[in-house]
Amino acid sequence: MFRKSDGAGTVAAIPAEDGFFMWADWFLASPQALLAVVASTAAMYAAVLIFARSAGVRSFAEMSAFDVAVTIGIGSTMATTIAAKTPALLQGVLAVLMLYALQLGVSRWRSRSRAAETAVDNTPILLMTHGGRMLPENMRVARVTEDDLRCQLRNANVIDHRNVQAVVMEGTGRINVLHSHAEPTADDVWVLQNVRDYSAG
Repeated sequence: MFRKSDGAGTVAAIPAEDGFFMWADWFLASPQALLAVVASTAAMYAAVLIFARSAGVRSFAEMSAFDVAVTIGIGSTMATTIAAKTPALLQGVLAVLMLYALQLGVSRWRSRSRAAETAVDNTPILLMTHGGRMLPENMRVARVTEDDLRCQLRNANVIDHRNVQAVVMEGTGRINVLHSHAEPTADDVWVLQNVRDYSAG
């Protein structure tokens, strides 16, 4: 015998056999439901593969915040369509198709318009500059700590932080470390042309 509260203080008794079936509903599924998951998984996988091949390698790149949002949206749509009764399989396939179409359209718009690129993309932020000098104001804006920077430098195989030319948080949230033993030249400024530095005023 199980007891269940209705939230208002009333406790109702549940027969043991009903409690068993309640637990069974949580952890088990019918053969038809399992077959539907298998079929939905295969269909969604095939659809994503076809759409990605049609859209080209650009669809796999995470060059902008919009790309990241599309990737998350596709993954979420796939998971919901596969594991749940709603949305229906056709609806899920259509939603993924629209996400790929939007990504293709926005990427072409960005390539033709500087204003579109500015509207869609987050501006990269400079976290460290030449000689490994940290920029606290920029770090506060990016919400990055000194320990976060150490982790990224280790990941980039940097032993001496004085060899760091720049550390940049890209618009996608990825952190890139530029390091070299050579002195920076005027040509190196081109690489950091669109990077924001709040400490420079």
